[in-house]
Amino acid sequence: RQRCWADGRALRKLPVHMGLVVSGEEPSYADMASLVVWCMAVGISYVSVYDHDGIFKRNNSRLMDEILKQQQELLALDCSKYSMEFANQDKADQVLNCQSTLKVLSPEDGKADVVKAAQNFCQLVAQQQRTYTDLDVNVLDNLLSSTNGFPDPDLVLKFGPVDSTLGFLPWHIRLTEIISLPSHLNISYEDFFSALHRYAACEQRWGK
Repeated sequence: RQRCWADGRALRKLPVHMGLVVSGEEPSYADMASLVVWCMAVGISYVSVYDHDGIFKRNNSRLMDEILKQQQELLALDCSKYSMEFANQDKADQVLNCQSTLKVLSPEDGKADVVKAAQNFCQLVAQQQRTYTDLDVNVLDNLLSSTNGFPDPDLVLKFGPVDSTLGFLPWHIRLTEIISLPSHLNISYEDFFSALHRYAACEQRWGK
């Protein structure tokens, strides 16, 4: 626990929101739980877990049990400090007040955010609070932020042989740093921290 906390403090920058994306390999609950617990321990506030087949989301109670077990066994953390939130549940107050929050996502979640944002904009047009010519990147981004409840991911760790994020939050990762790792199976803390170190060292030019 102390090592993780010190490692997080030592980095030049730490992602506020990290995505953990499994692509093209069998999901492992134990290994994904380790990654989530490490994220929490180094001080990452928001974590999203995603696989294209929605296995983690369909079995989110199994993943949650494994995370709670590893919090206690690996880090001796007080689990009451950490909150679990699943996508498409209206718990914005929980997101704002907890120390670390987890979302477990599947492909429909990113699409649903875009649909909901479009519906909200159409409602504003119908109420004559907006015109259709007002719609641009910034307006859509604000609408998506209001429906999503999470900040956009700063960093995505993509695990597996498929060179794609396979539909993970397609709008929200426009400016996200993506680091590919061979596999999440049997991943070590050293591999995880090495990826964080790479992120901390990268210079993001925001399209400039």
